[in-house]
Order: sequence, then structure tokens, then C-alpha cells
Amino acid sequence: MEATIEVSGLRKRYGRTTALDGMTFRVRPGRVTGFVGPNGAGKSTTMRVVLGLDAPDEGHALVGGRPYRSLRRPLTHVGALLDVGALQPGRSGRDHLLWLAHSQGLGARRVDELLDLVGLAPAARRRAGGYSLGMRGRLGIAAALLGDPPVLMLDEPFNGLDPEGIVWIRGFLRSLAAEGRAVLVSSHLMSELQDTAGHLVVAGRGRVVADVGVDELIATASRARVTVRTAASPEAARALAGAGATVTVGERDTLVVSGPPAEDVVRLLGACGVPFSEVSAYRATLEEAYLDLTGGFSGVVR
Repeated sequence: MEATIEVSGLRKRYGRTTALDGMTFRVRPGRVTGFVGPNGAGKSTTMRVVLGLDAPDEGHALVGGRPYRSLRRPLTHVGALLDVGALQPGRSGRDHLLWLAHSQGLGARRVDELLDLVGLAPAARRRAGGYSLGMRGRLGIAAALLGDPPVLMLDEPFNGLDPEGIVWIRGFLRSLAAEGRAVLVSSHLMSELQDTAGHLVVAGRGRVVADVGVDELIATASRARVTVRTAASPEAARALAGAGATVTVGERDTLVVSGPPAEDVVRLLGACGVPFSEVSAYRATLEEAYLDLTGGFSGVVR
């Protein structure tokens, strides 16, 4: 089975609200694709349509070239984490996975392997209702991986994880993609996607606003900006603003300057006698790049 998700022309209305308005994109194998956008942009609805939980009014969604509902033993084709609370709280974590595994003809050995892989082996026989949010997320990831699927869809997998857990899941998701899987991750934590995803699908108003590589998006947002490090920030800011530059004060004696190229900034500061220790190309964060792209863009279509 080809490791892809294909979403084409999806439209979906709930009463007078348009949730999807032509959503179209493709998730390719071998990389983590971030799926981002403001609340109400259509991300969750899109994922539900892919999994056959909602039917679109128009368009189609395919996993490996086939509709989800046509798949036999679907957990062996696509694994998904949409809701970390979707479990029977009275069951142990291990029993929760065993119940899912038996429904797909899978055995206990696979369950125990995954509990160890996601770091839940010590808590495997505790009731899942007593798990923390981060532990429930790990259990959901284990459930998504039960059938060793070539396609994974994870909604907010970073939620509730401590710093150690976040470092773990970054590397874990990248390793899954490196095995040739198509990995789609919906998240509002841009800082985590910057270190995890190689590609972004940005949704807004029920359709795709951008379908772009993370490095390309950051490079575009970084263009025409330079970083100035100086112990004389007020004097530098006045000199640069007086020459028509846009200046933003950062942390630790740092200014971000938009407008003039680096060589002009150096020349101007030197002419004004303002000391500085560094003038370098600015690299935007993924969050800054995202906000540049979506500024003023509301999520919901009415």
C-alpha cells in the first residue's frame, strides 16, 4: 500500500457553517507534515473525513489511494490519534490496547512491544483513567501504531508532555517518517513543529492557505531582516529608525531590523558612532513565519 494521504476538493457544511471549502493537499511518505491553522480552520473535520467518521458534501479523501471505509483491517493501513480521552477509564492501559489489537487480529506481543516503545511499560497495568494527559497521549500513539501502519495521523500529540516527553516525541516522529511512513501532525505548538516537521499544510477558512516546506517558509519570513547586538540599544534603535528602518527590540541587547541590508546597517551605526558587537542575517521562528502568513486571517467560514 502506498504511504500517502490525498485530500481533494473537500467541502462540508454543518447547518449554516462551512467547515471545509475545497480543502486539497497531499501528505507524502518519508516526512512529517505539520497541519496547522487557527481554531475553526477545518483541521479536525478534515482528519475525521479522512478516517471515514464524517462524510464530505463534495470531494474525496484517500489513504494509500483508497477510501478509509474500503480498507480491511484498517489499523494496518492508517493509525490515528484524534482524542486522548477516547478510552475506557476502568481498563488498564494494556487492556485498552489488547481490546484494540484483538479487533484487528493482532496479538499481545505487539501490545507489550509498543508499551515499552512509548515508555508506558511500568504503568501498563494501571487503570488508564488515572493516567496523566501526557500518558494518555503516549497510549494513543501506541494504539495508532498497533497495526504497524504506513500512514499516521496525530492530533495535538505534544499535549500534556513534559520536556523529556517532548524531546522523545520529536525524535520518535522523525524516526517514523525516516522509515518511509507518511506522518500528518496537527498542532498549535509551532515551536515543536519547527523541530519535527519538514513540511507544512496551513489551513484557514476551510481551505489550504499554504502548502510549503518549513525551511522555505522560514527563509521567506526571514528575508530583509537583520539582527543587531549592541549594548547601546536605545541609541542604535533611534539611529536606525531615523534612517527609515523598522526596529523591534528583542532580548539580551538585540534588535531586529527590517528594511536596510546588513551592510547599510553597519555603515549607519558606524557613522553615528553607535557601538555594536554583531550584525547578522535574521532567522525567523516558525511561529513568526506562520503569523506573517496568516496575519488577520480568521479560521471559520460562515
